[in-house]
Amino acid sequence: MQLTYFGHSCFLLETGGSRLLFDPFIRPNPLAKDVDVDAIEADYLLLSHGHGDHVADAEEIGKRTGAALIGMFELANWFGARGLNARYGMNLGGTLRLPFGTVKMVPALHSNSLPDGSYGGPAVGFVVESEGKTLYFAGDTALSYEMKTLAEQHAIDVALLPIGDLFTMGIDDALTAARWAGAPRVVGMHYDTFPPIALNHEEAQAKAQRAGKELLLLKIGETITI
Repeated sequence: MQLTYFGHSCFLLETGGSRLLFDPFIRPNPLAKDVDVDAIEADYLLLSHGHGDHVADAEEIGKRTGAALIGMFELANWFGARGLNARYGMNLGGTLRLPFGTVKMVPALHSNSLPDGSYGGPAVGFVVESEGKTLYFAGDTALSYEMKTLAEQHAIDVALLPIGDLFTMGIDDALTAARWAGAPRVVGMHYDTFPPIALNHEEAQAKAQRAGKELLLLKIGETITI
């Protein structure tokens, strides 16, 4: 698995010969100004919910690449009506079996609406299993006891967790989430993009060290191997 960070909560996961793009919010993000959106290729487009800071580039990238959209049923229908390849509308607890592995839709505690204000269904996260590895993408969420079930059902290698606080979990709750989910490595997301979610990096790393977790704060454009 190769994971590339494009800022905020947008990641590209390359695994099993497929490219999975999560929550594309790039062009409106000033921190991601050096990312060439036109060069991003994707086979699957995974959307956790419909807020603008998670779907701003979804229509553009989805139409250009023909990527198959994976998301909540209502959200998928909304984007399907706009010409995207929204073949994988699903709901909480469901699992897709795809050429690279599996994608399971799991709960996230967050509000959700689509760009025109219409109902987008519940916000969600995803558990991806491929190449003998398991990745948990939490989406925008608060801390939830649901995360304890992840450790019972999956051996999570890395958790992509929001840590910016205010609109999602902060670092303290995210580290609790990592412990409950049994994830030894945390990739932070949903921080620093806007002033209200600015992160004290040194403090966050110190807290992660005390919690016995590896916290990765990736640079935009950085790629790591999972």
